[in-house]
Amino acid sequence: MAFGSHVPTVGVDDLASGDFLLDVREDEEWQAGHAEGALHIPMSEFVARYGELTEAAPQDGKVNVICRVGGRSAQVAMYLVQQGVDAVNVDGGMQSWEAAGRPVVDDKGGPGVVI
Repeated sequence: MAFGSHVPTVGVDDLASGDFLLDVREDEEWQAGHAEGALHIPMSEFVARYGELTEAAPQDGKVNVICRVGGRSAQVAMYLVQQGVDAVNVDGGMQSWEAAGRPVVDDKGGPGVVI
């Protein structure tokens, strides 16, 4: 996955509750806390599990990619753009999500934390 300086981004405040969200953090980060309804595919497994994204993502819809602070998600978003997917990096990642007061749940659906 190549990282470029022209990664399209979106702010947490610009996301609506029904927007498609792809979380690329590792399993322990996801289990501690994530956005409810997000698709989880760790960056370390992303290329091998790419088909899961194409099955789950809305046809002709935007893929909002998120990680902890935005570095990994920027790389994945750029990769997706190179594949012809309408993808954007969520600026500030889950830290910004949590700071904005957006709900964070753990892997059992209870209150979660961003680690």
